[in-house]
Amino acid sequence: MTTAVAPSSALTAADRCDRCGAQAYLRVELQTGGELLFCAHHAREHGDALKQVAVTVQDETHKLAER
Repeated sequence: MTTAVAPSSALTAADRCDRCGAQAYLRVELQTGGELLFCAHHAREHGDALKQVAVTVQDETHKLAER
């Protein structure tokens, strides 16, 4: 059986960091099936640990430089 996975939608201002509540710029899909959202600060702080449990990472931190 093959399962198609829909691409994640772009993060918006309504998406908030699970750690501090700031605007999220990183979505991490976990091996366990859940997802976590992080602001750029917490994405950098927890980056090494996130890489160990992530299936996919959607990084939109480039949007910060566009402002």
